[in-house]
Amino acid sequence: MGKNQQYIRNFCIIAHIDHGKSTLADRFIQKTGIIEERDYKDQMLDTMDIERERGITIKSQPVTMPYTGKDGITYQLNLVDTPGHVDFSYEVSRAIAACEGALLLIDASQGVEAQTLANLYLAMEHDLVIIPVINKIDLPSADIETVTKEIEHELGLDPEDICLVSAKTGKGVEDLLETIVKRIPPPQGDAAQPLKALIFDSHYDSFRGVILSIRVFEGTLSPGLSISLMSNDKYYKTEETGIFSIALIKKPSLSAGMVGYCTAGIKSITNVRVGDTVTEKDRPCEARLSGFKVVKPVVFSSIYPVDANQYEELHEALDRLRLNDASLTYEKDSSAALGFGFRCGFLGLLHLEVVQERIEREFDLSIVLTAPSVRYRIHMTNGETLYLDNPSQYPEQSHIEKTFEPYIRASIITPSVYVGAIINLCLEKRGVQTNLTYLDQKRVELVYEMPLAEVLFDFYDRLKSVSRGYASFDYEVIDYRDTDLVKLEILVNGEPVDALSQLVYKGLADKRARSACKKLKEEIPRQQFKIAIQGALGSAIIARETISAYRKDVTAKCYGGDITRKRKLLERQKEGKKRMKMVGNVELPQSAFLSVLKTES
Repeated sequence: MGKNQQYIRNFCIIAHIDHGKSTLADRFIQKTGIIEERDYKDQMLDTMDIERERGITIKSQPVTMPYTGKDGITYQLNLVDTPGHVDFSYEVSRAIAACEGALLLIDASQGVEAQTLANLYLAMEHDLVIIPVINKIDLPSADIETVTKEIEHELGLDPEDICLVSAKTGKGVEDLLETIVKRIPPPQGDAAQPLKALIFDSHYDSFRGVILSIRVFEGTLSPGLSISLMSNDKYYKTEETGIFSIALIKKPSLSAGMVGYCTAGIKSITNVRVGDTVTEKDRPCEARLSGFKVVKPVVFSSIYPVDANQYEELHEALDRLRLNDASLTYEKDSSAALGFGFRCGFLGLLHLEVVQERIEREFDLSIVLTAPSVRYRIHMTNGETLYLDNPSQYPEQSHIEKTFEPYIRASIITPSVYVGAIINLCLEKRGVQTNLTYLDQKRVELVYEMPLAEVLFDFYDRLKSVSRGYASFDYEVIDYRDTDLVKLEILVNGEPVDALSQLVYKGLADKRARSACKKLKEEIPRQQFKIAIQGALGSAIIARETISAYRKDVTAKCYGGDITRKRKLLERQKEGKKRMKMVGNVELPQSAFLSVLKTES
C-alpha cells in the first residue's frame, strides 16, 4: 500500500428515492469547502433540470473532497454518487463496485423501504463496510426509536453503529465524516502492477470526446499511456487524467485506490460500456473485473415528430442524447398513420419519461410516443425463434408454435393495513405470490412474480393510490415465460389501422379493444355515413362502437299524404348513404392516435 493510499476513502451513499441522498452530498461538499459559498446551490451533483425538479438522481456524478480529521491528517474522500431509481440498478451496482464502504441512508419518518433493501443486498455482495445513517432527525414526524429497531431486525445491522444526522440543517454531519474516516478501510492495490481500472460511468464533452469516470484497482494511469478497453479490444492513448472536484482538476497520474477521470480521444460513447475494465495495451492485467454485463433495454416505444418536417431534427436530438446516455437504443421506424419515426429501447418507464422530457425541453420538439411494449420471444413452427416488440412485425398466428413474455420479481413493502388491496391489484395484473414476510407489527414485504407488460401501464400509479403513497416498489427482470399472446387490430370502416395495433395477453384483449374503440369514437369526427370502429383478433370481432351519420331530414317537405311516399324518400337516402360508404374514406385526426396510444394513466 502506497504512503498516500492509506489516506484515501472511497464510499457511496445508497438510499430509497427521497431519503435525502443529494442533500447529504451537498452538506459534505459545503463542510469540506471544495466550493466557495457564493458558487454554492442546492443539489450540486444533480446537473440536469429534470433531476432538480423531480428530486431524483439520474446520472451519477463522483466528487473528491479533502477532509482534515480530528487527528490533524488530511484525508481524500471520494464520494461516488449513485442513482436511486430501480431503472438504473446496474449503474448503482457498478458505482458500489468502485467503493470500499457505503452509507445506508434511511429517512427517520419513512423507515426501511423496498429499494433500501435492494441496494443494501448489492452492497453486501461486494463486501462493503456499511454505515447505517438515519437522516431527517429534525422532522416533527421523525421516529428514531422505531427506525433503529427496523435497522436491527430487518437489515441485521448493529444499532451501535447508527449515525444520526439532519442533512438539511447540517446536524451530525461532522461526526459522520469522522466515522467515515475511522470505519471505512483504505483501498488495497499495488501501483507497480499492470493497470486494472473499472469504468463506472462516462459522459460526453463536445471538446474532449468521452470522459471516463474510473476507479483504479491496480497500477498507475498517466497521460501518454496506451490503454485497452477489455470488452471490445479497442485501443486508445491517454490524453489527460485528473480528479472530480465539481470541476475537473488535472493531475499528473491516477494510481491504485484513486477515483478520477481520464480522456483518451474516444469519439463515440457507444464504444464505452459501464462496468468495463481498462488496462495497459502492452502490459495487460490477467483477468477483467467481475460483474460486467451489456445493459439490455426492456421497454420499447416508437417516437414520432408531431410535425413530419421535424424528422431530421428528431434524429439529431436522439443522436445528441445517445452521447450522454449509452443505454438508449433506437432504430428507424415508419407507420402509415404517423409517418417516419424511431423505435427506441429504454431501461424502464422512468428512463422513457426522462428521455421524452429531455427531447421536448432541450431540443424544443413536439413528439408522439406509442404505447410502451416489451420484447416478446416467439417460437415458430419451422423451428425459428424471433424476438419482437413491434406489432406490425407479428407473424401469422398459424405459423406460431409458442409465445413467451418477460417476467419480473417485484418486491413491495407496505403497511399491513393495505395488504388486501395490494394483493388484489397484483392478482389483477396476473401476479403469483412467492413470499409474504411480516417485517414488524405494522409492515409487510410481499414478493410477486408477474409479467413486465402488466407493470408498464398503470401499476405504479395504482399501487401508490391503493396504499395512499406508503407502499414502495422494486423489481428485477428474471426470465421469459409461456404466455397466450395475440395481436389486437383496430378496424375503422373495415380497414385495419397499423399504428393502432397492439400485442396483448389474450385474457385482456376484450378490455383493451373496448377501451380503444370508446376513445376513438370520441375523437373521430362524424361523416355523412355511419362509421364502424371494431377491435379484431384475426377475423373475430371482439368490440364495436358506431359513429352515427349526419342525416338530412328528407321527409320534412311531406305534409300528410301516404306513408309509402315517405318510405320511398328514406329508401333513396339509404341507397345514397350506402354508395357513399363504399367510396368514402375516414380521415383520422392526430388526436385520435394520441388518445389510444397514450398510456392509461
